[in-house]
Amino acid sequence: MNPEIIFNVAVAVIAAAALVVAMLAVHAARLWRSQCEALQSSVAALRRELELVASISVRTGRRMQRVEDEFTDVAERVDQVELRAAPVNGALDRAIALARSGAQPERLEQQFGLSTGEADLVARLHGQKLQAVR
Repeated sequence: MNPEIIFNVAVAVIAAAALVVAMLAVHAARLWRSQCEALQSSVAALRRELELVASISVRTGRRMQRVEDEFTDVAERVDQVELRAAPVNGALDRAIALARSGAQPERLEQQFGLSTGEADLVARLHGQKLQAVR
């Protein structure tokens, strides 16, 4: 065999191998590019979803703050009502006890600051039963 033919065959084999390697490299580059584009698309979609979640979170936070503010106002009003009602409840309990011992509605009005209707009601519900006159 002629060394020149061997050399040319070797060069042709190396050139063919280089061509195959180049084609594989181009194919791999295309795959990588398509995967990168898919990842970029996914990242963009995730970014949009994250912005949406953040927006919802901000709105929810504002709503929660409004609810907390309203709850605080309601709790304060309930506390005020309970504070105002505490002496009245105690006075009412004392008026009931006095009515059970026979006090008249007029005395309940004067002593405990009850209205005429309240005093009559307490006396009727809790007062002593009148004996029927024969």
